[in-house]
Amino acid sequence: MKKGKIEPRTLSGFMELMPGPQLQFDRICETMRDIYGLYGYYPLDTPILESSEVLLAKAGGETEKQVYRFNKGDADITMRFDLTVPLAKFVAKNYGGLTFPFKRYQIGKVYRGEKSQKGRFREFYQSDIDIIGDGELNVINDAEIPAIIYNVFTRLGLEDFTIRLNNRRLLSGFWCMLNLEDKAGGIMRAIDKLEKMPREKIIGELEELGIDTGKCEKILDFAGIKGTNGEIISQLEELAKDGGETFKEGLRQLALVVKYIDAFHVPEKNYKIDLSIARGLDYYTGTVYETTFNKHPEIGSICSGGRYDNLAEFYTNKKLPGVGISIGLTRLFYILNEMEYLNGSALAPADVLVIPMTGDMPHAISISERLRGEGIKCQIYFEEKKFKAKIGYADKLDVPFAFFIGEDEIAKNEVSFKDMQSGEQVSAPLDDAVAAVKKSLSQRSEATVIDTEKTNR
Repeated sequence: MKKGKIEPRTLSGFMELMPGPQLQFDRICETMRDIYGLYGYYPLDTPILESSEVLLAKAGGETEKQVYRFNKGDADITMRFDLTVPLAKFVAKNYGGLTFPFKRYQIGKVYRGEKSQKGRFREFYQSDIDIIGDGELNVINDAEIPAIIYNVFTRLGLEDFTIRLNNRRLLSGFWCMLNLEDKAGGIMRAIDKLEKMPREKIIGELEELGIDTGKCEKILDFAGIKGTNGEIISQLEELAKDGGETFKEGLRQLALVVKYIDAFHVPEKNYKIDLSIARGLDYYTGTVYETTFNKHPEIGSICSGGRYDNLAEFYTNKKLPGVGISIGLTRLFYILNEMEYLNGSALAPADVLVIPMTGDMPHAISISERLRGEGIKCQIYFEEKKFKAKIGYADKLDVPFAFFIGEDEIAKNEVSFKDMQSGEQVSAPLDDAVAAVKKSLSQRSEATVIDTEKTNR
C-alpha cells in the first residue's frame, strides 16, 4: 500500500520565519554585531551540544527538568540552555590563551524544553555580551554594559525603553540591617516579583519565610524608594549612616556605575535606579540590570543580567569575576513583530533586479557583476517569461530598482532602470545608473529596522 504524503509541520515552540521577516531578523543581528564590534568585543561561537557533566555542573531544579539531554553511544549529551555556561567552560579551558579582561559577544540558539506559549519558545536566539576579569574586574565595566545596550536599541530605532539597575550588595546590606541575612535568597526572589504580584501577596511570601510584618513593610518601602537617580542615591546615603560595610560598598558601586553611565552619554530618561530589581538568580553578586518597554511593562524584561563574582568556579580554581547581559532575541523579535513595529522597507533580498530583454545573457551577467563590485546587491531574472511576469517578480521581491537590458540598451551601452517605488523609468549610461542607485540606497540605508513613527505613537 502506497504511503500518503506527510504533512509538513514545524514543532511547537520553534520559530520559522518567512523570507521577509528573516531579513528583518538578520538586520537586527547585524546591528548588534556592529555595535558590539565598536566596543572591541570578540565574537564567540560555542557548540550547541556539550557533555552533560560539563554543561550541568551548576544546574539543578527547574534547569535540569527543561534541558534536552540524550545519549549517543557512550556519550551523555545536553543541548546548551543558555550562553553563559558555555562561556564559563570556554574561559576555563582556554584561560592560558586569553587576554583579560576578556570581552566577548555571542548570538546563538539555545534550547529549553519548557511549556510552549505565546512569545515563549523552546528553541530561541540569545544575544549576550560579557566582560571577564582575571582575579578582579573594575566596577566601571558595569557601566559599559548598559551603554552598549542603549546604543543597540537606539540604533535599531527603539527610544521608549528604560534600563533599570540595582546592586545586590546594597540589598544584602539592607537585609543585614534588619538582621535577615540568613533569609537573603528568599527575600530577593520575593521582591523580584513586585511588578507581577500585589504588595499583599509579596508580604505573604515574606511572612512565610518567618519575617514579621513590620520588617516586611520596611523591605517593601525600601524597594519602593522613588525619585531621580541623584535623589535615590541621596536617600540611600542617609540610610548608610546606620548601615554596615556591605550596604556602604553596594552604595559606592551603585553610585559609581550611575556616574559612568552618564559619562557614556546615556540619557537619564533611558536608565534609572530601581531598588525592586533583584534578579532572583543566586549567582549575581553586585550590579543587576533589567530593561523594559515603557509603554508595555506587561511584557516584562527584554534584556537582563548583572555582575557575578566567579564565572567558572566549577571548572577552575582561578577566580574569574564578570559582568554581562543577555537579550532574548527571538522573544524580542516576536514582540516587535506582534506590535507591528518592524520597518517593512527591510524586506528585499536585493537592491536591483537585472532583467534581460533578449537572449544575450553574458551582457546582463556582466552588468550584474559590475553592480556587485560596487557593493550593490542584485539578482538576474533568467527565466523566459513574458514582461508582465518579469516585472511582477520584481514587485513581489520588493526590490528598489529594476534594470532592463534590451537590444537598444546593448547597442547604446546603456541601461533602462526603473525606481519601483515611484514608477519613474529612465535610460542612462551604466556609470550614471550605478551612481543614481548608490545615492538612493545611501538614503534608504538610514532607515532603522524598527519604525520609529509607530513606536512613538
